[in-house]
Amino acid sequence: MTAHDQMRAMLDQLMGTGRNGETTKYQVKFNDPKVCKSFLLGCCPHEILTSTRMDLGECPRIHDLALRADFEKAQQTKDYFYDLDAMEHLQAFITDCDRRTEAAKQRLAETQEELSAEVAVKANSVHELAEQIGQKLAKAEQLGEEGFVDESMKLMEEVDELRKRKLEAEQEYRNSMPASSYQQQKLRVCEVCSAYLGIHDNDRRLADHFGGKLHLGFIKIREKLAELEKNAEKRKEEKRKTARDRDRDDRDDRYRERHREQYVGGRELDRRSKRHRSRSRDRKERERSDRDRDNRSRSHRSRSRSRERRSHSRHSSSSDKRRDRDRD
Repeated sequence: MTAHDQMRAMLDQLMGTGRNGETTKYQVKFNDPKVCKSFLLGCCPHEILTSTRMDLGECPRIHDLALRADFEKAQQTKDYFYDLDAMEHLQAFITDCDRRTEAAKQRLAETQEELSAEVAVKANSVHELAEQIGQKLAKAEQLGEEGFVDESMKLMEEVDELRKRKLEAEQEYRNSMPASSYQQQKLRVCEVCSAYLGIHDNDRRLADHFGGKLHLGFIKIREKLAELEKNAEKRKEEKRKTARDRDRDDRDDRYRERHREQYVGGRELDRRSKRHRSRSRDRKERERSDRDRDNRSRSHRSRSRSRERRSHSRHSSSSDKRRDRDRD
């Protein structure tokens, strides 16, 4: 990876997918099912064990530092419970590793010369002391590299004491069996990473093993799994409670939506009813106005006819009087 690529990865990890208005190269969000939830929590075995004897290859799910940054920011305001997804992933992985460890032990039991119970106890004592020496040597080297010289020197003193105890245990083991059998390498399987360890391995070989990327990677995975399992039941209950609350909120939202639709529909019916009543009043008023107009018209015609009759009557009476005067 070039310096430019390293700088870009650092910026992605710090600022997420929104850096400079950019989007992730995978065109997905961190909550997409295709994104590795174990990677978001920093415990994906595909990433931790890369370039080791047990390199698992590329993870089938998406790994992107920018998505991890987005998740860490979003997790501050909302709980996504991805720790439960990661726990299930790690449980499946560790279960498979433990199965391979038991198979390796079985193969050793079938191929190596069987030891008596007394000799086996002494051999195990040598193995355990050798492992403690290797672990403390690896830790002392790490502390020395980090600048903690005093702590490193203290561990080296403990290593010297363990070496003395190991020499005594090896002497007891050697004296408990024939020389020809003692020269044979007695192997055991590392309970952490399932690698083979020999009873005659020197301190340097053991330190390289216990301080190596494979062994430390398995320690990180197992410790993370133990941490997740410790709070698993509590987290599962919280997830169920959150799901119930979300379902209740969804039901409330649907109820409010239906109520709003009914309310809007009711208002529409009210408006239609008002328009109908208004139209009815207008029609009645028009009919009443028409009737009034007709009544006035009939009354006017009636008065006109009455006036005509009275006028005609007066005229007739005048004519009769003139005729009577003329006869006289």
